[in-house]
Amino acid sequence: MSLAAAGESVVDVPPKLSARVRVLSSGNARKNDGLDALATALAASRNERLAPLDPEAASEAMRLLSERREDLVAERTRALNRLHALLRDLLPGGVAGKLSADRAARILRGIRPKGASARLRRRLASEVLRDVRTLDRKIADLNGRIEAEVEASGTTLTQIFGVGPILAARIIGTVGDVARFPTKAHFASYSGTAPLEASSGEVVRHRLSLAGNRKLNYALHMVATCQARSDVRGGTYYRKKIAEGKSRKEALRCLKRRVSDAVFRSLLEDLQAASRGAA
Repeated sequence: MSLAAAGESVVDVPPKLSARVRVLSSGNARKNDGLDALATALAASRNERLAPLDPEAASEAMRLLSERREDLVAERTRALNRLHALLRDLLPGGVAGKLSADRAARILRGIRPKGASARLRRRLASEVLRDVRTLDRKIADLNGRIEAEVEASGTTLTQIFGVGPILAARIIGTVGDVARFPTKAHFASYSGTAPLEASSGEVVRHRLSLAGNRKLNYALHMVATCQARSDVRGGTYYRKKIAEGKSRKEALRCLKRRVSDAVFRSLLEDLQAASRGAA
């Protein structure tokens, strides 16, 4: 970020890309800081569609907020897992189902521990419960900040069924400048929603792509899953693909590609609207 702030042209090089360069280089793919820097520089020089880093871009703010939220959610999940483990030792059979702060508080109020170890476990569970409540407040506050950023951006992403402010911020923060993708096919390749050809001779077939940006792919997967269950058009398309003989997973992948195209169109419209506004 210091280089970008100093006016240097900086791009985001995915670790997988620089790793491929290092593997194909001489030296048996040895790894150290110097070789990493060289591999990263070579990868950046040979790829024209890497995301440029602009510390002042609106997408950068959304990326930072989204990553912070992901960290907090992951921390909350770990805290709830610790709480589950403590309650399992305090109650026969543990606690079934999802555990929230309020539910855990009700359960703890009904526990009367016997013995020093049980009393310590209950105190530790109370401490973890306070951690969960603190994380809940932080996540709620961050949700409000993300919603404000998305609303201020004027993005049309939220008009797509299944895309709320949280997913919109994740998509915008991950994609950055959508102008670096010449077509929707290039964007689908970046998001990992374009199948890879695996044909042999006269047999033409495609396989699932595990390449692309996995964070963006997950966001599109969430939208496609929501549409398959609830959206009239998305659900109709999903069931049509199943009727054609595709499995549920294959039908969902087809729908995810349609979602990718819709997201690409929406981001382009946002970019064009911003250009007209700046003119």
